[in-house]
Amino acid sequence: MNKSIKILFNWFLGPLIFIVLSWSLYKQIMHQPDVDNRWQQIKNSFYSPLLWLSCSLAIVNWGLEALKWQRLLAPLENISFFKAFKSVLAGCSITMLTPNRVGEYGGRILFVSEPHRIDAIPLTILGSMGQLFITIFMGVIGLLYFKLFSNGLLLFQHLPTYTSSVLLWGSILLAIVLILIYLEIGVLVRLLTEVRLFKKLVAHIVLLKSFSRKQLLRILFLSFLRYSVFVLQFILLLQVMQVQISFIICFWLLTVFYLLMAVAPTIGLTELPIRVAASVVVLQLYSSNIVGIQAATFGIWIINLVVPAIIGSLFILGTKILKEK
Repeated sequence: MNKSIKILFNWFLGPLIFIVLSWSLYKQIMHQPDVDNRWQQIKNSFYSPLLWLSCSLAIVNWGLEALKWQRLLAPLENISFFKAFKSVLAGCSITMLTPNRVGEYGGRILFVSEPHRIDAIPLTILGSMGQLFITIFMGVIGLLYFKLFSNGLLLFQHLPTYTSSVLLWGSILLAIVLILIYLEIGVLVRLLTEVRLFKKLVAHIVLLKSFSRKQLLRILFLSFLRYSVFVLQFILLLQVMQVQISFIICFWLLTVFYLLMAVAPTIGLTELPIRVAASVVVLQLYSSNIVGIQAATFGIWIINLVVPAIIGSLFILGTKILKEK
């Protein structure tokens, strides 16, 4: 790649991402139905300690992800926690523009040394796989909780009777597949080395063999901690918006909500209506405060996704994507 193209990437791609992201987020927010009511409810809660606690937990949320990313990168290169933090926020900004957050890889590797960027992609996938497993696993427990203690799954009372069974058994199967691949990633790499077709691929994923079972479980534990944090954030915001549901019920309802969001095909910038609709479907059985549910979902989207994405795009502005020499 010649020098002029590299300069173009370094000086124009970052600002372009920031402009596109900011404009798209603005349009996304302004085109929401009842956006004025949701903003008003959020503003009315501006001085609530629970609101600011939920906002503060966003730092913990992304800090845990940064710590996880730092540990995943350790076999490849050592980076500081702050650099890992900037990396995950940059990934958040790119992922808002891509389907099902696949752009996360592209954002994170910008902060990895250029010779190591391709090798860092499977490390990102490994971390995402662990986080997805936790989301699916907790969602399965949530589904079983309501199936056993709520006279079946009232969550799906307006859908065909087989819906809850398909979601439950499909999620169980997916969770089993994910955890087997995750914990036996070294075995998978060794099997792929025996297939000539995957020879070039194996050269970039062989690093995955370096993770011991103990290291993988530690990364999985960080994923669980992060999951617990963003569920707690949502519970706090629901309390702020006067959605009165007991803590235990609310926790398991949200595990089902995040399970639905994990399996639903979305694009970061257009997932807000899906998030709002899914949260209402799940939570309205235990609360009639629909506006409060919508406002809390809107608020958690802003806190956990929009603000980090904008900050991440600013970090990209100061990063040289390609070396110019």
